[in-house]
Amino acid sequence: MSTFPDPLTSLLVAALLVALGLLFFLPERGLLQRWRHTRQLNERVLLEDALKHLHRSETHDRHATLPSLAGALNVSMNRAAHLLEDLQARGLVITEGETFRLTPEGRDYALRIIRAHRLWEEHLAEQTGFSEAEWHDQAEVYEHLLSEQETKALAEQLGNPTYDPHGDPIPTPEGEFRHHAGQPLTGLPVDTPLRIVHIEDEPETVYAQLVAEGLFPGMSARITESSPQRIRLWAGGDEHILAPVVAANVSAVPLVVDEAAAAEHGLPLSDLHSGEQGRVLALSPRFRGAERRRMLDLGILPGTLIEREMTSPSGDPTAYRIRGALIALRREQAQGIRIEKMDEVLQV
Repeated sequence: MSTFPDPLTSLLVAALLVALGLLFFLPERGLLQRWRHTRQLNERVLLEDALKHLHRSETHDRHATLPSLAGALNVSMNRAAHLLEDLQARGLVITEGETFRLTPEGRDYALRIIRAHRLWEEHLAEQTGFSEAEWHDQAEVYEHLLSEQETKALAEQLGNPTYDPHGDPIPTPEGEFRHHAGQPLTGLPVDTPLRIVHIEDEPETVYAQLVAEGLFPGMSARITESSPQRIRLWAGGDEHILAPVVAANVSAVPLVVDEAAAAEHGLPLSDLHSGEQGRVLALSPRFRGAERRRMLDLGILPGTLIEREMTSPSGDPTAYRIRGALIALRREQAQGIRIEKMDEVLQV
């Protein structure tokens, strides 16, 4: 009996080996090339995140150190040290004792990443159905994938916005930007008309609380109590009680008399009682992207008459008659629609 494999088996084995070789070593699509690309991308992401950390530290007048970088990137001290060595070799970072700071080239690079991040958040807010809680994590990915040309095209598509949906300034291609003039709620006086201009989206747990409270840039507000234990805030037709550590992540500016009067004009649609009618004055700036388009498609425009019909047994949502159709709106949606009651209009 022959000990040599038959020709067909040999041919199949040879074909399998060739296929495996192509699968692993194909110049552009092989697994080895994909692994190398992924490794290079991960390395670049860490370097760019390191630049962002250094820029954030400088913006807040803090010194960036090896431990602070390791903590921000969630890597070991040795890994952080290698990243800093790489950034120094590229001329993006310089050492000052035990601290580090960006060179002009490093600052320009960091601002390019920040610009891409904030533009992508604005894109998600205005042109997609992603929720507020998803914007930041999505932008954390795409900031590393967008080229300068793609970032420029995205900015033009969005109308070259100057602020992202959280109220953070979006750097221009030249690295210029204008900070909002807001102060944290913890440092603002009681019983003063305010407008929220910024919601800090980090740390994630604090931001999630602010999203759950329904606070957003552009919202009118008034502090009714300020103490070391809590900040009591009236905004959007509701009272919000925030711990100081949470309130410190909300910035606002005082309103002048005319602005305050305009901001407090009308009342939220949710204040209507069954059978009452109101005329729409304005939509809240909280309505963005797909949600704002839906409101407009429903015919909820300034001047539209809306009548409250009935409330579900659970208390939410509530049915409103709008342009002859019965539409169910959640309480948080109705709170974002400013109206004037028709009986008050007739009395005037």
